[in-house]
Amino acid sequence: MRFLLIDRITSLVPNESITAVKNVSIAEEYLADHFPGFPVLPGVFMLEALTQTGAWLMRASNDFAYSTILLKETRALKYNAFVAPGDQLQLSMTVKKKSENIWEFMGSGKLASTGESAVSARVVLTQFNVADRDPAARPGDEARKAWLRQLYPTLWSPAPATQEMAS
Repeated sequence: MRFLLIDRITSLVPNESITAVKNVSIAEEYLADHFPGFPVLPGVFMLEALTQTGAWLMRASNDFAYSTILLKETRALKYNAFVAPGDQLQLSMTVKKKSENIWEFMGSGKLASTGESAVSARVVLTQFNVADRDPAARPGDEARKAWLRQLYPTLWSPAPATQEMAS
């Protein structure tokens, strides 16, 4: 099963920062088991939402040059509040350091209703094309990049007057 944990990108400054939102719905199947009678967004999904937010910044900043972006390292990860159905998690990732393939971020997720911190972490992501290691994987890389390019405007479509994605 594939989880897309970002519902909308709300701001994006290439190579610098991104904000996004995750709306938590009782319809999300995993909430039936986490926890019965007290459904909350699993902490690992909060971390994954931060990871996906940072990955969208990386893709947008390098014109979708890489098919794969993975979590390499997490430091100072803190969970501070429960995120329940009906809550909106406001996600923010700011670039602290980067090389071509490795980006380090400071990330946070806050409850939209109260501004209370739900999660924070230093997150290190790495990007690559599988074909760099296995040339036979090039068609898969290209298909993944095409799918991500197609999904991107669904998540990020700012009005022209407010668009922050100027080069």
